[in-house]
Parts: sequence; C-alpha cells; structure tokens
Amino acid sequence: MAVIVVSNCLLGCQCRYKGDDCKCEEILALAKDHTIIGVCPEQMGGLSTPRDPAERVGDKLITNKGKDVTFEYRKGAETALFLAKLNKADFAILKYRSPACGKGMIYDGTFSGKLIPGNGVFAELLEENGIPYFSENELDKLPL
Repeated sequence: MAVIVVSNCLLGCQCRYKGDDCKCEEILALAKDHTIIGVCPEQMGGLSTPRDPAERVGDKLITNKGKDVTFEYRKGAETALFLAKLNKADFAILKYRSPACGKGMIYDGTFSGKLIPGNGVFAELLEENGIPYFSENELDKLPL
C-alpha cells in the first residue's frame, strides 16, 4: 500500500482559482488500495477560492492583476511538503500546468496561455526533498 499526496482539485475539491475542480476518477480509484492525502498549496497558503489566477514570473508568483502572491504559494507548498514528509509519502500526483503543482510545463507569466518548461513551487520542493511526483497525465508511470 502506497501513501500518495494528491492535488485536491484532482480529488474533486472545488479549490481551483476559478472555484471548480478537475476530478479524476482514475486517481480516486487509487484510494481503494492506497492512502491518499489531498493538498491544495494555494489554499494552504491562505489564498481564497475563487482567486485571481497567478503565474510564475521567474521566482515570483504574480496574479493577473499584478499582486505578488509568492509568500502565500511558498507557505502553502511548505505546508503541503510537511504533510507529505509527516505521512512518509511514497510519491505525489499533481495538477498539470499549475503554478503550485505543475510538472514539466507551466504558464509563462503573461496570462496568454503560452506554456514554457518549468515546475510549480510545490513540485520543486518535492523534487528537492527526493519525493517523486507525477502529473495526472502520467498515471501510467506511477510506481505501484
């Protein structure tokens, strides 16, 4: 049995910036045989739902209205990492393209829909701490 940290939006929680979810039944089915720990770094950092969308601009996270929300994103990512470590997570499944959870490709900071190579702040912390992570597009690669 694996301990898996999962982005809450993938579990059906309406915590995305626009107040919706992106429930993935395949991920929910993992709860039958594994322990699932849901996290939302944005909410865990104190941001509301709904909230203005934010994108990475270098090491900063800036909303589409120009507000710097780097502190909130980092605080939430650190809290989510704490839960992952506390529960000895085997790996994480994170929301693709998210400024907090994205793996491999994230939005470029212009709010134009353009993607660039990069990771979200929580994904980076997982990597720095040796916890494997996957996007919901990589379920066939999970180490189960």
